[in-house]
Amino acid sequence: MKRKLILLILTVAVLVTVGCSKKSSPAESAGIHGYTRTSKLAYEDATTDSFASESISGISTANSTSREKEAGGETDSLSANIPDAERKLTKRATISIRVENLTAAEDSVNALLKKYDGYAASSNIQENSHYYSLRIPANYYDVFLAETGSMGRLMNRYENTEDVTLRYYDLEGRLATKKELLKTYQSYLGKAKTIEEILSVEARISELQFDIEGTGIQFRNLANKIDYATVDLNLFGPVSSNPNQGLTFGEQVKQLFGGFGVFLSTVAMILLGIVIYGIPIILLLGLLFLIFFGKIGLAKKLWRLIKS
Repeated sequence: MKRKLILLILTVAVLVTVGCSKKSSPAESAGIHGYTRTSKLAYEDATTDSFASESISGISTANSTSREKEAGGETDSLSANIPDAERKLTKRATISIRVENLTAAEDSVNALLKKYDGYAASSNIQENSHYYSLRIPANYYDVFLAETGSMGRLMNRYENTEDVTLRYYDLEGRLATKKELLKTYQSYLGKAKTIEEILSVEARISELQFDIEGTGIQFRNLANKIDYATVDLNLFGPVSSNPNQGLTFGEQVKQLFGGFGVFLSTVAMILLGIVIYGIPIILLLGLLFLIFFGKIGLAKKLWRLIKS
């Protein structure tokens, strides 16, 4: 009886021990890897699975970092990853200058653009003012601004510099991570054996290509702003040439003599009209007077006949 009781106790203890070990195994696995795939492709091995897991984790981290930065909370971990990185700056300036000759100033602007390998992104030419949006290589930014001062009298100058280092390296890292992950899925495509696997991999490849294109556009636009500074240049002509300032003395004299000339031409036209039309009319009226009231006196004779 005692032996049976001891055997029963030992059997229960063994069953409890085995059951606990089976329950703890999945939890330990999840705690170690932190990544669980619901379905695994037939051609995937442990190496590719691990790489894809790490790549997906990297993309998730980069995306969350980007969202945190957009909300205004740049993470300390990203700053710690680039302690010795080159600073990335975007520069912009707005300058207003009054010049004596707008044509000569325009030639000077073109000469400076050619000298420093810049270009005009847009321009607006008006009667007494020229407006330019210029793109200048960042390494020539300061010297270009210094030379624009020789065009005329400086009216206003505003400069702004923005540090985009974190954003630049974040986009660069996200782009590199997505490109590596794309290569991994492209290699999966060659190993696919079923239609479901092919469609699944192609869908992921299409999604990655779309993400790479969007991230690449953002990265190139930011890099262009870093490489080329923007200078908004406003050129204004002399104050006296402004129509709202009134006429100068010389312009008033010119206007006076111009009006006198118009008066003389009007008088000449009136005299010419009198000569052409007035003299014949006067002669005709004189002839009629002689016929009716003069020596011929037709009107007098007719009056006498009526009385008699």
